Amino acid sequence: MSSLPQLLKQAQKAVSGSVDLKELDAVRIKYLGRKGLLTNELRGLGKLPAEQRASTGKEINEINEELALAIESRQAVLEAAGIEMSLATDRLDVTLPGRGQSRGSLHPITRTLRRMKEIFTLAGFKIQLGPELEDDYHNFTALNISENHPARAMHDTFYLDSGLLLRTHTSPVQIRAMREQGAPIRLIAPGRVYRRDSDLTHTPMFTQVEGLAIGQGISFANLKSLLYEFVSHFFEREVQLRFRPSYFPFTEPSAEVDVLSESGYWLEILGCGMVHPTVLRNVNIDPEEFTGYAFGMGVERLTMLRYGVDDLRLFFENDLRFIQQFA
Repeated sequence: MSSLPQLLKQAQKAVSGSVDLKELDAVRIKYLGRKGLLTNELRGLGKLPAEQRASTGKEINEINEELALAIESRQAVLEAAGIEMSLATDRLDVTLPGRGQSRGSLHPITRTLRRMKEIFTLAGFKIQLGPELEDDYHNFTALNISENHPARAMHDTFYLDSGLLLRTHTSPVQIRAMREQGAPIRLIAPGRVYRRDSDLTHTPMFTQVEGLAIGQGISFANLKSLLYEFVSHFFEREVQLRFRPSYFPFTEPSAEVDVLSESGYWLEILGCGMVHPTVLRNVNIDPEEFTGYAFGMGVERLTMLRYGVDDLRLFFENDLRFIQQFA
């Protein structure tokens, strides 16, 4: 057996001289590992006389424990020093400019919708929201849409097994608002709507903004004035509008509105009309006392016209090369 005190002294010196955790672990393996020096001493106990084995074994175990505590203490010191060094060298200078400073951009439909809301809000309209999952009464019946109207057909409307449906327009928001708030009232109802349609200019889900104004003495002239102001502000130029007679179950008279593009073509942008007396009666408003107008327009259609987009599907494909053009 070698000199155990000398072995302990040698090991303690190696522990205290370790400059990092890797070197300390090498010392641990050298003395306490499976093939370490102290382990070898334990294995050599069988060569000693029987009367020396107990005392020598006890001494080796005491040295083992003492050395293990020394290694643990040195490890704590080295770990603390490592943290201090990391804090000193890896500090974040918050005054430095950030990386990746390229800014994101709003989706063109979001930009258009915000612009529309801003214009109508300045004109005194409040924003009203409602559920996208509707019942037959609010989506059709209250709006004077007859039982045999084509809009109710399965090929136009998404029906659920529960009997509810995905709203086909935001007009049910107007019905709910009139029933709850009565007249006078002035609001716009922006939101997503759903119809079974898909091509270059139609998608099964799209965005609408519908408007409503009910009060005393409101006429079609008020509606025309509002639409001229809105379209001019939206396109940021003086516009020419064309009102074509049309038919909607919930307005009478009704019209579709075209705008003269800068290239000289008439383009349809919205539908409008005076609220049908039956609709007013359905929401407990007296049509003899109050009149009003309503209008509805597709946000995607106006976005296409404003930014010169010729394929509606580009708005939903999420191609960054397309989206980043609107930064």
